[in-house]
Amino acid sequence: MSRIDVDVSVIGAGVVGAAAALMLAKEGCRVALVEAHETETWRAEQPDLRVYAFAPDNSAFFADLGVWDGIAASRAQPYRQMCVWDAAGGGELRFGAEQIGREALGHIVEHRLLVDRLWQAVAREPGIARHCPDTLAQIEQDDDTVTARLASGTRLRSSLLLGADGAASKVRDAVGLSANAHDYGQRGLVAYVRTERPHEDTAWQRFLPSGPLAFLPCNDGRSSIVWTLPEVEAERLLAIDAEAFCRELSRAFDARLGEVIEVSARAAFPLRRVLADDCLAGRVLLLGDAAHVVHPLAGQGVNLGLRDVIALRKTMRAVKPPARATKAAAATMPSMDRLQRWARDRRSENAVAAYSFEAINRFFSNDALLPTLLRGPALGLVGHVPPLGQFFLRRAAGL
Repeated sequence: MSRIDVDVSVIGAGVVGAAAALMLAKEGCRVALVEAHETETWRAEQPDLRVYAFAPDNSAFFADLGVWDGIAASRAQPYRQMCVWDAAGGGELRFGAEQIGREALGHIVEHRLLVDRLWQAVAREPGIARHCPDTLAQIEQDDDTVTARLASGTRLRSSLLLGADGAASKVRDAVGLSANAHDYGQRGLVAYVRTERPHEDTAWQRFLPSGPLAFLPCNDGRSSIVWTLPEVEAERLLAIDAEAFCRELSRAFDARLGEVIEVSARAAFPLRRVLADDCLAGRVLLLGDAAHVVHPLAGQGVNLGLRDVIALRKTMRAVKPPARATKAAAATMPSMDRLQRWARDRRSENAVAAYSFEAINRFFSNDALLPTLLRGPALGLVGHVPPLGQFFLRRAAGL
């Protein structure tokens, strides 16, 4: 059984885990990155159904990591406006990038493209040792170190261990952190669609009594849809033929972009809220979905996870500023006090986000009389009171 000493071990190499490993290496850390499966290569001719509304703060972070240009050049569609309206209560809310002095409010990017470009960067980074395929078997800690024993028998000893291994986190279980989980009884149905009229570089969202329906613009002229539905209804819409699906989708979207004339393959995933009771256990930190899973209506899941990483970078830089020359700075780990402050701040921000998205979903996704009467005026209030509109817009953009 071999033992390898590093500064930080990262378990999970999805978007958040790979970004964390890159960030740490650029801050001068020796990093071990553990992942169970090799990433699937992104291919332009095979669009990934899973997409993100990528916020400007995270685009800037990826630019710092040296990966954003490759993503933007491959396939990242800017959206310059957002339009939100309610099917039952009336009222409409529009935001434009010019309101925050930017060219775009964000970009629509495929999950597989993000992971592929991050893995390419990880492979080029000499400070990262990849352990793939491999999985976590056990975690042991003392006052100064944390050791991850892998299924292969390799033992990784480090000053910190980051768990970025998803909603069913083995890291979270291994250190005894519990999580509060709530099943919404809904599924998110996803597909690509083509409409009679162009998407206008706009992210559209209509609130229906059954759940929100989003149309997100893509750079081939199509839109990526995320349709929140009760589980039984999602199953029914997966089963019907393409022509019938297009008719029902056009009606649900109020034909805002004309009729839906084409649909790709469809898929649906269950929607849950998962919040870890803490983000820190000794020298183990939880990031991304391992710490928080939120409702997708605001498209903030991956953005929140990457903000965990950005906040960790700030914590590390508060200890020792990074080198700006060609030679990387030697790694200096934050004190436990600083890590606890990071954990409190992230737990608070992510909990507020999770319960806020849940409250919005409940308020808009029902046909009870009082909420229906209130929804239109509520959207109008945000739209007509500039400070409120600016607040929500800047929050969504991570500014």
